[in-house]
Amino acid sequence: MKRIVDRSFTVLAPLEVAWNHLAEVEQWPTWAKHIRSVAKSPEGPLSLETQGTLTLSNGAKTTFRMTEFEPLKHWKWVGSLFGFEFHYDHIFTERGPGQTTIRFVVEAEGWSVALFGSIFGWAYRRNLTRAVPLLVQEMEAAASRII
Repeated sequence: MKRIVDRSFTVLAPLEVAWNHLAEVEQWPTWAKHIRSVAKSPEGPLSLETQGTLTLSNGAKTTFRMTEFEPLKHWKWVGSLFGFEFHYDHIFTERGPGQTTIRFVVEAEGWSVALFGSIFGWAYRRNLTRAVPLLVQEMEAAASRII
């Protein structure tokens, strides 16, 4: 398995607010402009049974299914796209009152990783560079409504 993304950022929001906001995966297109839509099942909160489909802005679709789920700590799902199998980990760490660090780790495996993994990693990191500030803004706004 090859690690292609490892990105951390801190948000001024309590752990539970940050977790709950990111767990609303159907809302991701509001901050992740590279995602057109997200459909998940079953309905309701994320769980170990969650699976779904992300439709990207270029029309490509990728499916995911949850493989690990520890509330308020992390969730990991696996998906596939362009001959890769991706393992996406979403890790949450409370840094203090009202501060949470979120870490996105993406690892890939499959026949095409050696050929295209670096290019995909570059594109994904570029998407995160655009998306993370919008996500932080949304989370901090959600936190300010609670205080």
